[in-house]
Amino acid sequence: MLTQLALIGLLLALLPLSYVLARGSRDKYRKLVWITAFLTLDLIMFGSFTRLTDSGLGCPDWPGCYGHSNPYAAVEHIRAAETALPSGPVTWAKAWIEMLHRYFAMAVGVLIIALVVLAWSKRRELKQSPWFATGVLLLVCVQGAFGAFTVTMKLQPIIVVTHLLLGMALLAALIWLGSRSDPPRTIAPAAAGLRWPGRIALALLVIQIFLGGWVSTNYAVLACTDFPLCNGQWIPEMDFRHGFTLWRQLGMTADGDYIPHSALVAIHWVHRGFAVVVLGYLAWFALRTRRFAPLARASHWLLAVLVLQLATGLSNIVLDWPLLPAVAHNGGAAVLLMLLVRLNYNIGLATRAATAAAPGSFDRAPAAAPDAPAPDAAGANRPADTARAS
Repeated sequence: MLTQLALIGLLLALLPLSYVLARGSRDKYRKLVWITAFLTLDLIMFGSFTRLTDSGLGCPDWPGCYGHSNPYAAVEHIRAAETALPSGPVTWAKAWIEMLHRYFAMAVGVLIIALVVLAWSKRRELKQSPWFATGVLLLVCVQGAFGAFTVTMKLQPIIVVTHLLLGMALLAALIWLGSRSDPPRTIAPAAAGLRWPGRIALALLVIQIFLGGWVSTNYAVLACTDFPLCNGQWIPEMDFRHGFTLWRQLGMTADGDYIPHSALVAIHWVHRGFAVVVLGYLAWFALRTRRFAPLARASHWLLAVLVLQLATGLSNIVLDWPLLPAVAHNGGAAVLLMLLVRLNYNIGLATRAATAAAPGSFDRAPAAAPDAPAPDAAGANRPADTARAS
């Protein structure tokens, strides 16, 4: 079974791999990084589709389906489980959704292995440490382990949310790796003043992604059925203690009782309230960064995705949690993360440029030869030098 699963993952990865490796371009590594990042975004969205269709236990074992590599081979087990509990977690359709998610994840893993091989074999040409790509491989291994725990621990909320956050971390790492592989860009040193606002924006988004994942995995999306009020109240009855007890089974309290509705209301209300903070801060940050030409495009996209997130988030409540907007809401959070990682990376380039241009920076440079003229300030700050310093 394991060999068959590995072959399926390899076959799925062959299409993007052949596209990158068969071309005569010298940027094979950079292209493979960006293709892997794009497919990781797709994987995150398909993972949300798997969760939102209640397919996470479509095959209740791991990594196969009832000990087989595909649902066709496990059809007798699936039919028996579906007959015993027609509304249960195991159905023919859910088994295929879950296994497709696993196949896709294995293909992304194969692409990351190929990245590591390229990073080590071309480390002199790439002029960057291959340990960065190796770290991404370690991250995807941990992510795979939590994918297994998600199934074997029966969708325990904290495990599901950790699996989501690790997927987002993998996406962020690939975006950062892709940004490092792109040609150097000249960013105005004045943009360095956005370093801490950018970090705060990223931290706020990560917290909101956790809260959104906590809402989804606890099935608290419809705990508040109206907007802007919550069940007709600005501050409804809420049970924060049970709602935010992290280590407990799905639908249960830590004491083993059924989780009260007021706990689900608390989960929903906190996510909704914190969304106002995040939307406001990220919109302000986008307006600040768009003043710098190299950051303007990503800033405009950031504003557009914020509007999309607001629309899809409200539609989940107003339209009673329709599948397509719910998946788009999860994907929008991932795109926001990509944009903020990219902006933070470019702001880091500006920070290094500002450091290189700061008074006294020449004292740290190697001394010129006695018969060579000392470089003047204008020459030291040419765009090409700034790009190399980045």
